[in-house]
This record gives sequence, structure tokens and C-alpha cells, in this order.
Amino acid sequence: MDGHKLSQRLAAVAQMVPNGARIADIGSDHAYLPVNLLLNKKIDFAVAGEVAIGPMKNAASEVNKQGFQDKIIVRLADGLAAIEPDDAIDTVVIAGMGGILISKILDAGPRFDTLILQPNTDEATVREWLEAHDYQIIAEDIITEDKHTYELIKAVPGKMSLSDREKQFGPYLSTTQSSVWRAKWEHELARKEKVLGFLQAATPLHEDRIAATKAEITVIQGVLK
Repeated sequence: MDGHKLSQRLAAVAQMVPNGARIADIGSDHAYLPVNLLLNKKIDFAVAGEVAIGPMKNAASEVNKQGFQDKIIVRLADGLAAIEPDDAIDTVVIAGMGGILISKILDAGPRFDTLILQPNTDEATVREWLEAHDYQIIAEDIITEDKHTYELIKAVPGKMSLSDREKQFGPYLSTTQSSVWRAKWEHELARKEKVLGFLQAATPLHEDRIAATKAEITVIQGVLK
């Protein structure tokens, strides 16, 4: 993978970036995403932010290799501190982190026209954050790569009200129910059914955990119907 050829995960993120956006890629690592977007003339400017010196140097190396020093600014900074007012950033990308960390990063910043988020875990936490901070989800995607499944969320300022089901399963993903999405939740259902079997065979019985696991199984079964 490099700036010319993205992984399937980053390619899905790139698809969500608006044409002409001024993006900040937080946790950019090698800056492959902004480099690819510039190569494909989808954007004209980006900030690649990294909190660690090693990944920051990797990003700077890729930017220099492509000759994009005047179009991609690489900064060593924590989260949204990589963005400066003169950057006029309208779109923030945070991909490849846990959902709790993504939410904490967003807590520290101002509002943006577009958020493109790809949490590795705790997707429901991200959706809860968006709802609480007056962002509305306008698109979702789900892909599988190297035996991992990734959900992508695109949001813009606006009100929304999500049910518990929509927070857990995704308002768009649970409606379209792609084969990747169904495979994810069928796997999770099988895992919880296995856990339930262990709990029911244990001594002493943990009735509260059994009841909670049964409830989780019922919810997943309901959405998969």
C-alpha cells in the first residue's frame, strides 16, 4: 500500500471525502490518504496530523516523495491540535482508532462541515457522540479486509435521534443489511450463544450474566430477521 494504491479500508474512507474538501487526516501515519486524494485531484489541501514522531516522519517522507510539500502540511500534534485557523479545514477524517478515543478527540475541537470516522471498536459510542453534539449521520459503509470488519460513518451538522438499535447496528447499515454487515452480526450472534452455553454450564450459575447475554442475543436475532 502507498499513496497510489490504498488499502480497501482507506479506499472506502476516500470515497466519502467531498470533492474539493480541505481535510485534516488525524492519525495520518504515512499520509497515504491525503496523498491519494491529491493524486486523484479530489482535494487541493490537507493537514496530516500525528501524535508520535515516528509516524509523523513517515508521513513527511511520503509527502516529500510525491512533491506535495506545499499542499499537505504534516504536523506533530495531539488530535485536533494539528489544525490551525489559517488551514480553513472543513472536513476531518479520523480512521483506524477506537471509538472511545475518536469521541475524546472530537470533544477537544470546534465544529466542522463534515466528519468521516472509521472506528475500529465501539461504533455505538461514536454514534452516541454525534447525536449528543448535533451531528447527523448521512452515510455509512462497512468493509472487510484481512479478516477484520470496519464500519465507516459520515456526518454533517444537524439534529438526529437514534434508537438504541440504530446506535448499535447503524441507521443505514441496519437498513441495507449488506452481506458484510450480516456476516459481522451472525458471527457476533454465534459468539454470544457460545458464551451463553458456558455460562449455563458454570457452577455456580451467574443468573444476571445469563439474563444479560440472553437479552443481547434476542436483540441481534431481531435485527437479523
